[in-house]
Amino acid sequence: MSQPGSEARAALRGMLWISPWLAGLILFFAVPIALSLYYSLTDYTLLEGPVFIGAGNYRELAGDALFLKAVGNTLYFAACSVVGSTLISIGLAVLLEKPIRGAGLVRAIVFLPTLVPIVSASVCFLWLYNGQYGLVNGVLAKMGIDGPDWLGQRALAMPALIVMSLWVVGSFVVIYGAALKDVPASLYEAADLDGVRGAGRFWHVTLPMISPAVMFNGLMSLIWSLQIFAPPQIMTRGGPENSTLVYSMYVYMNAFMYGRMGYASALAWIQILATLALTLLLLGFARRFVYYRAA
Repeated sequence: MSQPGSEARAALRGMLWISPWLAGLILFFAVPIALSLYYSLTDYTLLEGPVFIGAGNYRELAGDALFLKAVGNTLYFAACSVVGSTLISIGLAVLLEKPIRGAGLVRAIVFLPTLVPIVSASVCFLWLYNGQYGLVNGVLAKMGIDGPDWLGQRALAMPALIVMSLWVVGSFVVIYGAALKDVPASLYEAADLDGVRGAGRFWHVTLPMISPAVMFNGLMSLIWSLQIFAPPQIMTRGGPENSTLVYSMYVYMNAFMYGRMGYASALAWIQILATLALTLLLLGFARRFVYYRAA
């Protein structure tokens, strides 16, 4: 039987072991979050000390046309990116699970883009989309088609960024591939006996069984899309005519270009709360539509 003092000493030793992690959590996570919440309630320009103004920054958001534009662009990008990446990655995973020659090589090629840093990928696509010297327009020219300025036209710039985001689906394909391997063969056999084949078998057997993977990948894709920054910042700078101005870019512009750190903090908190709300909404849908098989 342990003595009362030994448990206290063990607890103290445990706290000492995790104290560096706790210190880092408090200094580099908790304190910055608390400060950003305070700054969001102030008029803070970095050059002068913060002046408390209450909810003034949040009230200003309602009349900020660029804020509304950034929100609309971000939601548009997120919706197209999440749906597109889900459909493409599931399709590739299903295709690669079939007994075809070279499937392993194709898997490696599909996964390879995830190893490329997002900044490097953005620079590559900047040149691919170049109106004069880009590879995309070069291929179109070989076909007798005069390619447009993909990143210079308001109607094409955001779709071009969305296509670029669909290039990196390798990690999703790996997860879907693992989920497909976990579908019991007995369910497919039962579906065959009932005369359910093709698209019906996928809809009634495969999709419900891989729904947890769909939920996870969809949630990760949504969070990433709502925080997108590097590709539009590098490729378009938010143009043309703010057609690719996304939310994270607008936070950055207010903080480091306009020097409005208080307003940028308010924008950041709106982004955090909106991401949290959408995440909880998606998890709520998961309770109804996601099937978790018993162990």
